[in-house]
Amino acid sequence: MQWEPGPGEGPQAPAFDCPVWCVLCQGCRARLREACQRGRGAIRLPTDMLSIKLPQLFDIHQIPKVFREDGIISGYRHPQSSALDCILSSFQMTNETVNIWTHFLPTWYFLWRFSVLCSTLNFLSESYTWPLLVYMLLICVYPFTSSCAHTFSTMSPEARHICYFFDYGALSLYSLGCAITYGSYVMPDCWVNSWLHQHFVPIAICNTLFCTSLSCYSRFLELQFPHRSKILRTGAFVFPFIFDNIPLFYRLLLCCGGSCCHSEALPSHCYHLLFAFLTCFLFASHLPERLAPGRFDYFGHSHQLFHICAVVGTHFQMEAVLADMTSRRAWLITQAAEPSFLSTLGALALGIILNLGIIVIFSAPLLWNPHHSANHPLTPPTKRKQQ
Repeated sequence: MQWEPGPGEGPQAPAFDCPVWCVLCQGCRARLREACQRGRGAIRLPTDMLSIKLPQLFDIHQIPKVFREDGIISGYRHPQSSALDCILSSFQMTNETVNIWTHFLPTWYFLWRFSVLCSTLNFLSESYTWPLLVYMLLICVYPFTSSCAHTFSTMSPEARHICYFFDYGALSLYSLGCAITYGSYVMPDCWVNSWLHQHFVPIAICNTLFCTSLSCYSRFLELQFPHRSKILRTGAFVFPFIFDNIPLFYRLLLCCGGSCCHSEALPSHCYHLLFAFLTCFLFASHLPERLAPGRFDYFGHSHQLFHICAVVGTHFQMEAVLADMTSRRAWLITQAAEPSFLSTLGALALGIILNLGIIVIFSAPLLWNPHHSANHPLTPPTKRKQQ
């Protein structure tokens, strides 16, 4: 270290002949090298952990028949995927990715609407709101169940069937929730306290059992009789829908004849029926992928459009139910019987138990005999017992 006074200036701070880091590291180079090696190892660890390969995709001729979809040529996941692969595949572009997210994201929207209603309505002590409580619970459950079914349906042929059994059960329970709310808020004035009004929910419970049973049974016919399977599955959901909307259809007929007073809920009801029709049409027709196979494998095929129409229709249905519940409250409280726990939450609990029982009955043969080839038709539980 030496002093370097400038010309015409006094003494300044001392300057170093060698860099400071050389002085500091002298005698500590070994420790510094060891610390750097440890640091490199610590930095490399997350990189190794994050180097996860996304699952491989396959074409239609590379997978068993049970996993194939009409008009979809590519983008299929491995038919024996692990649960982790199924979750990872939801973040890569497959022919199921849009199906997963078009029902997963609306689940959070309906949960948000439900939380807002919980802050404004007293669901615990006000029995008039119990039908709405059942309905809001089910419109949050059915899209989430559908999203999970599409996510984990490629773990095995048996898992695929069981996943969609739960999907069908959630949809049939949603139809029960619609019947409970329609019987409480949408019933025409002249039908209130009638025989149909009093037996509307019990009949709807029977319809959910019919819907779940027939739709689950249709999967056993899928490989041998695909057209018959599609007709049975479509009919399984159309029939409860028509029954649930009988009160609404009658109200619309009265309005067309000029015999009803204007209601702010009717436009939303009409939009709901329009999207419900589009949902059924897309589900049954497999358009547009049937016209151009392979062109809509990732975006725009019928099941994606079916999901979007179903969610939009549910949104309009929710708005219509809320409008009828609010505008007709004073009249319904004085004229109709007060909603009971048995006809709302009790009916929901009974529907859940019965539907789970049906799912167990149809799932048991798949779990007990998982060795069936995915290219051969499954044997329904009733026929299996006879064999």
